[in-house]
Amino acid sequence: MQDNRFLPKGAATVRFDSDAPPKKFHFLLLPKTTMLAFSAAIEPLRIANQLTQKPLFEWHALSPDGLPVTCSNGISIQVDSGLVDLDRNASLFVCAGTEPAQSYDSRVVSWISRQKAHGASIGSICTGAFALAAAGVLTGRRFTLHWENAPGFSELFPCFEPTGNFYESDRGLYTCGGGHAATDMMLEIIEDHCGTHLASCVADMCLHKRPGAGMSRQISPVSSMLGCRNQNLIRAVRLMQANLEEPLDMDGIAAALAVSRRQLERLFQKYVGQSPWQFYFGLRLERAFSLLNETDLSVREIAMASGFENASYFSRQFKRKFDRSPHSFRKSWSLRSSAP
Repeated sequence: MQDNRFLPKGAATVRFDSDAPPKKFHFLLLPKTTMLAFSAAIEPLRIANQLTQKPLFEWHALSPDGLPVTCSNGISIQVDSGLVDLDRNASLFVCAGTEPAQSYDSRVVSWISRQKAHGASIGSICTGAFALAAAGVLTGRRFTLHWENAPGFSELFPCFEPTGNFYESDRGLYTCGGGHAATDMMLEIIEDHCGTHLASCVADMCLHKRPGAGMSRQISPVSSMLGCRNQNLIRAVRLMQANLEEPLDMDGIAAALAVSRRQLERLFQKYVGQSPWQFYFGLRLERAFSLLNETDLSVREIAMASGFENASYFSRQFKRKFDRSPHSFRKSWSLRSSAP
């Protein structure tokens, strides 16, 4: 019997001839899933069915225990089931959001590995890549996740490197950075299954302009962040971003750019209003802030990963910038996370 929830009515229509059975998608919602990313993935499937009045796709929500999942915005979502075994030809997307390293356990990891072994296609939305990495799904594959969580991911899984693109498709593994990138990813999947015309019509119904390729970067180029296009300044910032754990000295950066240290200092004062050292120092503290939020690394480990050899000095500088010590900051987040 046909489930009418997969065939909503609408005013617009697109002719599409197909008698193929529905393509089934399962979304494992982990605690604190980002609702925007989840709904952005579901809606293109719903619209494709609505436009064609054919059950081209089905979607089902799962949770680790079969109970409603509370999203990162505090709203709960009802699910269809717990961790049941999926059909061989099903597609599974693991959805996560904030605090991704704490959103899964060994039972979830084992279940993901089992679905992969049984033939299901596996993917992730937003920070679901954390669970996929733990399950060994990402080995030898190109993938992405939300840029905000990339530093924490790299510390936990140093053998894997996300691309930083909106979404990625690598031999059946689909991953996206969350937000509206989930829509872009699902539109590509619809295009693969149903053709360009239907995918374009679905995009129009979403009032969504497709970027043209998953290779689009999630965050603005350094030139946009700085508000200028000076190539030496852009190259200097990129060098700093790539060397946070083992910081370069200013003479080394100037030499790499083939400019004098004085020229480097003038560039930063003119366009950023800070010395190169102050700007670099800020980048390292921001990395530490991210790692405190997204990992269970000790404060000393976070200090080292952010280029500070002395944990006490790091703690003082962190407190100066964020008005709270690293230990106090982490304790406050632990209390919030454990609150009912």
